[in-house]
Parts: sequence; structure tokens; C-alpha cells
Amino acid sequence: MERRSVSTERKRLTSQERAKRRRSSTWVVQGLEWALKQDGRTLKESIRLNSALYFTIFTEDKRILYRSFGSYRLTPEQFIINVIFEVTCFQMAGKPSKKLLSKLDVADIEIPLHDDIKVQKLKLERPRQGGLNGRLLFAVLASAVGSAFQHGYNLGVVNAPQAEIENFINQTAFIRSGEVKGLEMAEIKFIFSWATSIYCVGGMLGGSLVGYFADTFGRKGALLMNNVLVFIAALLFGFSKMAQSYEMIIVGRFFIGINSGFNAGLAPMYLTEVAPVHLRGAVGTVYQLVITISIMVSQIIGMKSVLGTADGWPILFALTACAGVLQLLTLPFCPDSPKYLLINKGQDEEAENALKWFRGTADIADEMQEVRKECDEEKLRNTASMREMIMNPVLRFPLLISLMMMVAQQFSGINCAIYYSTEIFKQAGFREQGAQYATLGMGAMNVAMTFVSLVLVERAGRKSLMIFGLVGMFVCTILLTICLAAKDDVSWLSYVAVVLVISFVVMFATGPGSIPWFIVNELFTQGARPLATSIAVATNWGANFFVGLAFLPISLALGPYVFLIFSGLLLFFAMFTYKYVPETKNRTIEEIQSMFRQRSYQ
Repeated sequence: MERRSVSTERKRLTSQERAKRRRSSTWVVQGLEWALKQDGRTLKESIRLNSALYFTIFTEDKRILYRSFGSYRLTPEQFIINVIFEVTCFQMAGKPSKKLLSKLDVADIEIPLHDDIKVQKLKLERPRQGGLNGRLLFAVLASAVGSAFQHGYNLGVVNAPQAEIENFINQTAFIRSGEVKGLEMAEIKFIFSWATSIYCVGGMLGGSLVGYFADTFGRKGALLMNNVLVFIAALLFGFSKMAQSYEMIIVGRFFIGINSGFNAGLAPMYLTEVAPVHLRGAVGTVYQLVITISIMVSQIIGMKSVLGTADGWPILFALTACAGVLQLLTLPFCPDSPKYLLINKGQDEEAENALKWFRGTADIADEMQEVRKECDEEKLRNTASMREMIMNPVLRFPLLISLMMMVAQQFSGINCAIYYSTEIFKQAGFREQGAQYATLGMGAMNVAMTFVSLVLVERAGRKSLMIFGLVGMFVCTILLTICLAAKDDVSWLSYVAVVLVISFVVMFATGPGSIPWFIVNELFTQGARPLATSIAVATNWGANFFVGLAFLPISLALGPYVFLIFSGLLLFFAMFTYKYVPETKNRTIEEIQSMFRQRSYQ
């Protein structure tokens, strides 16, 4: 029966189709042999060693025809047959179509491979991947809302009530000293700048400790413990005016900065590890989406008609505790990351139960096998140290990419728009109330485009969205400089400047805003991920601190031409992304690591 079905299948094929299959078979064998000679191994040895790993199919002139990743265990014969089938589908479809391959679950083919490798009538099934379900959505919201809210809310909350806080600083100094005129304006600005920037210093400290706490207490446990800092900061904020102490604001900002630094590393790590491969980018973008929403919330309730008043700003600052309460009420119902439970704690049964919970189904055998495979491979590796991060090329290059993405996010100039957006709009010719409304419009567009990015990131890919956003921001900064320089001569350019600032935020939201937070978790395996995240997040906050502290003095010196500095940086980051950043969409962590291993051999 088996031979008859194979013969019938052969008769259905035209001579042209059979020729295509023969060419595909030849390319596979020749390509594998050529690639393996670089390591001095034979075809059969490598198939035996790497039957579930990455390889490339070459044409005879050594051009890459097709990259394939085996994400499940097969025998050597099954592995080769599976690859030939995929290449044949590409050939017969007339174009490389990933959608076609995703629909073809079973392959019944017979193709001669090597002299001693022949397979007939093999049935190959692709592993199933879970999708978005109620439990996964609950876990994403519990972890992201309770953590990213602190990050975004405290980033934007100082903007609207700036004048009221500066008056409080001056009144406090007057009461203490008894002098009639109080502090000089430069002194008030200096104290306020530290109250703003100390948030980033705390972020650097919190970010640098992410790796230790993530490995020691788990992703979930560390997130829950982190809320202690939220309540300390909220108490300092709430009673600062009553105690006539602006120092309490500065200390509170430092504590909430540590909390936000922890969150910036822990939450994306947790989201990346619990999300299925094909939703990893979208789930990772939720962190940035919540940041943008919380920034807008802080701007709305910070208006003078709400809490942005002389009596209301302490309550405005203390409201940051609400998100901490929400996380303490929801996150305990979610399990910890299955990868952490298995690879770090060695709890196989707990990891399997956690994965079933996140997927909403018991059919998780293929994905669990992937986690076990990564666990086995991690046992063969030493725990990543700082020295190994720097010396090992397989780790050094993804670390460089992670750092560049984090620096690109901060040196793009976006936080200047967030911190000082009201001032920018005033410079563009708006009165105070009009400037606040323009800032709200900017926040609304930031939320809307981040949501669009959440949808596009699994379609367009990380790299293309990052480049599109950086190039768009580059164009906006050039045009914004022209508008701000000429607004005194051409009054309507003030309105164009507002449109450009909002467009700048839109470009940021499409990619540079969200992608750096989760791409670092995609580039590293479980053993190296916590340390790499600590380094990347601390770098992000360090860059944030530098920009926040330096922007006003530089803007006073350069005037409207200050954005030209960001123009040059944006162009550089766009070129770096185009040349060096890999596309990680729909690829497992092992597949991405294989790309870096291959690069290190070249």
C-alpha cells in the first residue's frame, strides 16, 4: 500500500516539478556540505550533532537560498527531508511564502538524498503554538500595568505642576531662612532639575540590580517585592508639603526611580518568557503601551482644573501607589515564568503546569520540549559573567546591539519632548493653557501609535519598524529646527512646530519606544538574559539622566538648533540598525543565538 501511494504521487508530478525537487535536493546537500567544511566536519556528522539546530541552504555559487530553523527534535533523515520539502514548496509556489509553509502540516514525499540516506513516506507535523487567551492576557496586564504605570506616570507627572512645585520650593526656603525674597530663580530651577533627574539615578541603580533579583526571587517574586518602594515614595510625596520639605520630594523621586528601574528590566523579561514565540513582540510592546497611557493620565490629572494646583500636587504624586495596589491584588494569581521554574529552579512539574496555565490548554508538549531543550543546553554553559559578556563574541555582539538600542531610545530626544513639552510649545508661540492642551494631544497620539505598533510588530518585524521610526524622527527634528528658528518671522510656523512635535512622538511610538525594552530579552538565552538586561536597563536610565540634565543648559546655549544634535544621533542609529540588528520576528531564542554563533565563526 505504501509503495503504491508513493508511485501514485510520482505520477501526479510533472517532469518540471520533479526537476525542481531534484534541484532542491541537490542544493540542500551541496549547501550543507559547503557550510560544514568550514568547521572541518562531514555531512553525516553534522546532521547527527545539529539535527534540531540552525543551518542555511546555499545555491551552487554560495548565495543564500533559504534559511531554516529546526525547532523540534527529528532524526537526521527526517530533518533533511523536512528541509527539502520546505524548499520545494518555495519553488513550486513561485515565491518564498511563510504563510504557505504554516498551512502545510503534513508532508508525504520520497526524495533520494545521499547515497546512504534514503527516506520514503515520512509524516512530519509542525508544532502547535498557543495564542492569546484570557489567562495570558490577565498575566500580561497584571505584570505590565502594575510596573509600567510607575515608569510612565512618574516620568510625566512633574511636567504640568512645575510652576506650583517651584513656588513650593521657594516658599519652603523663605520659611526656613526668613529672608524676604527667598531663592534666586536659578537656584529654584537647579533644585527642581534634581527632583526631576534623581528619578533617573534611581532607575540606574534599580536597573543594575535586575539580574540578581530576577534570579534570586524569580520574575514574579521580584515584581511583587518591588512594590515596597512604591509605598515608601507615595508616603514621602503625600506628606512633603505638610512637612514643608522639598527634600522629601527628591528622596521620594529617588525611591520611585529605583522601582521603575527594576520594573523596566523585570516586566519585559517576564512578558518575553511567558509569551508564545509568534506573540512575543506584541506582548513585549504592552509595556511601552502602558507607559504611554500612564504618561497621558499624569498629564490629564496634572492639569490645574484637576490636581495640578498648589494644594493638589502632593496627592497627584502620591497616586502612583494605586498601580502598586493593583499589582499586589492580581499578580499573585499568576504563576512565575515556566523557563525560570525549569531552568533556574529545576522544577519540571511546576514549569509544565505554569505553561499549561499560560496557554489555556494541556497541549503544550512541543513547547515544553523546547524549554527542556534550552534547559539541557544551559547546563552545558557556564553562568554568564561580566567578563564573558565582553570576551565571548556570541554574547558581546548582542550586548552591543542591546546597548545601542537603549541609547537610541533615549538619545532620540523623546524625553526632552516629555519632560519639557509644555516649554517647547510655549516657545512655539502658545500660551500656557494652549501649551498644556497641545501636550495632551501629543500624549494621545503616543498612545494611539504605540497600540498600532503592537499590531505591526509581528507583521512588519522589529528591525523595519525601528528603522522607520528613527528615520521619521530624523526628518521631524530637521524640520522642527527650521520652524523654531523662523517662527518670529513667520507666525504660522508655530502651528507647524506643534504638528512636527506630535509627528516626532508618532515616529517614536512606531518602534524606538517599545522595541528596545523587549529585544534585549530576545537576543539572549536564559543564563545570560538577567545580566544582559541589568546592563542594558542601567545604560538606558544613564542615558535618560544625561539627557534630562543636559537638555536645558544646551538648549539655552543653542536655542532652536539644539534638535540638530538629535538629528545627527538619529541618523547614526538608523544606519547601525540597518547594518547590524537582526530580525527576531517568529524566531526562537535558540534560533537567534545560532545566528550570532554563525557570525562569530566568520
